[in-house]
Amino acid sequence: MATEDDVKQRQIIENRARNISHNVRCTECGSQSIEDSQADVAILLRKLIRDEIKAGKSDKEIYKKLEDDYGETVLYAPKFDLQTAGIWLSPVIVGGIAAGIWAYQKHRQRTNVHIMAWNLVRGVPLTPREKETMLDILTPPPPPRKWWWPGK
Repeated sequence: MATEDDVKQRQIIENRARNISHNVRCTECGSQSIEDSQADVAILLRKLIRDEIKAGKSDKEIYKKLEDDYGETVLYAPKFDLQTAGIWLSPVIVGGIAAGIWAYQKHRQRTNVHIMAWNLVRGVPLTPREKETMLDILTPPPPPRKWWWPGK
């Protein structure tokens, strides 16, 4: 009969194995973790992970072995290095560029209106384009049409 310590030890091994299995991609399915997959290779990888844990290997060592045997794509979270830096940093770079463009356009819009207003106050004649822009800014939009009101 199993003692309480044996049960706890098996539970610890099982929890570690499940945690590792959730972070390893099935090489046959591609979109599922080996914990969720029922492919033959996933079953073999789950057994391999449990055997490695029983042999006393750390999680890091197990991930390293899987990566060496099956390539970096077997892990859901690839390591951060020079080769993967573009993938990891691309959302930040694209977001920064978009925010910079937006801020520049807002700054230009405010600056142009500010300069045109100063020119009006100082009595400097506006160019036709500046006059058009000022009219666009200062003219309120037309009231919305009421669909139920005839003749308008």
